[in-house]
Amino acid sequence: MPKSDQQLIAECLRGQTHVFGDLVLRYQDRLYHMLVHVLGSAEDAREVAQDAFVSAFRKLHTFQGRSAFYSWLFRIAMNSAVSRQRKNSRVPVSIEAVRNSSGLEPIDPHPEARPDFSMEAQERQAAVRTALADLPEEFRTVLILKEMDDMKYEEIAEIVGCPIGTVRSRIHRARAELKNRLVALMHEPVEE
Repeated sequence: MPKSDQQLIAECLRGQTHVFGDLVLRYQDRLYHMLVHVLGSAEDAREVAQDAFVSAFRKLHTFQGRSAFYSWLFRIAMNSAVSRQRKNSRVPVSIEAVRNSSGLEPIDPHPEARPDFSMEAQERQAAVRTALADLPEEFRTVLILKEMDDMKYEEIAEIVGCPIGTVRSRIHRARAELKNRLVALMHEPVEE
């Protein structure tokens, strides 16, 4: 039976620092994929994830266990991502560049679907990625945590450091904004 996060952290703090690698293995993929969606770049996501794990290792003694380790780690990663974005302040990347750098290419899971299904699916996914990338960060982050990582409102509030009511409001506004942007991008009504 695998050890819990708390057990691994306790062992690491007692000097068995190699067990931190188990925490990295447990959460690296989840953290990386969330950061790709938040940052829009596989390269930036890799660097921020690496920075987050290094920072978490250095600050592990400050982890008090009041929240899940992943929530704490994700908050560190988000702080790093925000710092990186402020420092870079670069122009948004095209959707083609995001697709090429992230490796997230839509795949048609139903080969029996009509011939144009794959192209339409790609267009819809590209529109969603574009619309999502255009959302303000405060809306994009909470929406990704809720919809893609299936986090509870309480966890999201802890990660982003704001009240649950604010999280609910941001998610509601993010969904409305995303819908409006999709309608504009696709020039057709989006079904609810």
